[in-house]
Amino acid sequence: MSNEIWQDFVRQLSEQGIRFAPGLTDGEVSRVQERHSFLFPLDLREFLQTGLPQGEQFPDWRLGTESALREWLNVPRAGVLFDVEHNEFWLPEWGPRPGDLASALRFVGELVSAAPKLIPIYGHRMMPDEPQSEGNPVFSVHQTDIIYYGFNLADYLRHEFNLPGREPWPAKIQSIRFWDIDLFQDVRWAKGPCVFDNRRGILP
Repeated sequence: MSNEIWQDFVRQLSEQGIRFAPGLTDGEVSRVQERHSFLFPLDLREFLQTGLPQGEQFPDWRLGTESALREWLNVPRAGVLFDVEHNEFWLPEWGPRPGDLASALRFVGELVSAAPKLIPIYGHRMMPDEPQSEGNPVFSVHQTDIIYYGFNLADYLRHEFNLPGREPWPAKIQSIRFWDIDLFQDVRWAKGPCVFDNRRGILP
């Protein structure tokens, strides 16, 4: 997308009261990516380089503490492990589940660590860092209760912040390695109600 489109998003969001700091520089982007071992998808990078949104629910890639950002980035992994332990979550493609919990958690932890990272955008809305292109979907992430919240970044921003111009949902959404949302939902709810970990607060 052109920079003018992201400038328009910054303008519309500013009109809703969201504050913006100057966008990330190329050097700041490089430092964040190296420090946290991920690459911003192209459209997310362009948006954050147009303006850096400010507020409690937005990650501050410039001034945020290392511990807070690392904890935020660890939310998907911690959520999957919680469901493996408390909700018997186990995908068929993972093979037979180990008999002891420690082995199961170690196995799944390694799988999640090797999967595309989910980058926080706003609260528990996250975008995968693969593929390195435009058009990755945005997920709403609460443990393995993961749903699509936008078929791309622009659609997500319009959805989350009630901006005009949402387009029809496309016939096909970019698939993401490991994060098979339909399969996650099928397995998560296969045995009925699940335990939610709301120690960080009940999510909307």
